[in-house]
Amino acid sequence: MVSEPILNTIKAARRIVVFSGAGLSAESGIPTFRDDLVGLWQQYDPEELASSEAFAKDPELVWGWYEWRRSRLAQAQPNAGHIAIAQWQQHYPLTIVTQNVDNLHERAGSYSVIHMHGDLNKAYCSQCKHPHPLVAAPANLPPEGARIQPPQCELCQNWVRPGVVWFGESLIDADLRAAIYAAENCDLVLAIGTSGVVQPAALIPYWAKEKGAIVIQINPNESAIDVVSDFNVRQSAAKVLPFIVQAMGYN
Repeated sequence: MVSEPILNTIKAARRIVVFSGAGLSAESGIPTFRDDLVGLWQQYDPEELASSEAFAKDPELVWGWYEWRRSRLAQAQPNAGHIAIAQWQQHYPLTIVTQNVDNLHERAGSYSVIHMHGDLNKAYCSQCKHPHPLVAAPANLPPEGARIQPPQCELCQNWVRPGVVWFGESLIDADLRAAIYAAENCDLVLAIGTSGVVQPAALIPYWAKEKGAIVIQINPNESAIDVVSDFNVRQSAAKVLPFIVQAMGYN
């Protein structure tokens, strides 16, 4: 399933970054952002639901959209790829950097995950930035297109917003810095299920490569990461990662 040279490269590495994208979560049934625009949500352009301007214009619509997505996420489960990464991290200090806004890495047992695009299960005040704890996602999906009033900040009473990075916003500085540091100080990047086109997060393998790291890509499809990959494994992460972890003796 994975060649001996690839396994030997992984075994020889001393500082490994796991860089995951939407393809890994897709194996748990989590659609990409645009693929989640189904049913009544199809009438909206993504920027009508995922920008600070959209939230200012219609906070109840935007909050309803994200509660709908959060409820769908709660019904999904980590797949064998997430679980294998968590098992690996129990024995070896992997640095996990993800473009995904779900918490499937954490639910599988991983820790200290760097979320470059934020976290759907976190929220904060749209004005003072004070963190706001979220109640459990609704067990049943809210109606498609439903407007739901956001909670109010306990400090300033302004609307609370989803803890994700919207169109037109910069990445969260602390997460970006942590990801850059990890990329520039590793000797191996495992790029898993990412198209490699969403900037600047997609630059993780490039930054690592410039500093001399080896890049191994696990993706059944061709991607922009191909140009910097030393090895390409054209298979499902949910099948490949358990094999690697078993070969490493970490399962």
